[in-house]
Amino acid sequence: MSQNIAQILLQSLNKKNQILDDIIRENEQQEQILKQDTLDMDALEASLDRIGEFVEMLERLDDGFEALYDKVRTEVVGNKAGYRTEIAQMQNYIQQITDKVVKINAARMRNQMRADSQFKKQAQEIKNAMSKTKVSQNYYNSMNKLNYVAPQFYDNKK
Repeated sequence: MSQNIAQILLQSLNKKNQILDDIIRENEQQEQILKQDTLDMDALEASLDRIGEFVEMLERLDDGFEALYDKVRTEVVGNKAGYRTEIAQMQNYIQQITDKVVKINAARMRNQMRADSQFKKQAQEIKNAMSKTKVSQNYYNSMNKLNYVAPQFYDNKK
């Protein structure tokens, strides 16, 4: 493996690290959106779309990294001494990436719980509004029946 390929692998890991930082920031924005009293669905959807884009970038980086590493794995394993610094840097990046993935998963779970709570709250508000509408409609119908007077001089005989 040439030093250029080692640098490409390092750049890939660095880029993945940066994208994970972006996802962490986006998770924090989602948390702020979900903490509000009224849920802004448009902002939440936009945030979810951005995270989806970041995930797609990560998948492409992972695929490229794995394909490149598969090609040079035997040389790296066979010549560990020659690539000691690059391997150490890669291990450092991988440790950072692992820590960030754990942090992202924890934030995702918290945000999921907040979103579920917000959705339940909105469903209850809708249910209450529908109940109030039904009660008022029943009241309106009952009041209309009170003013109805049956014909008094109608002959029921045939």
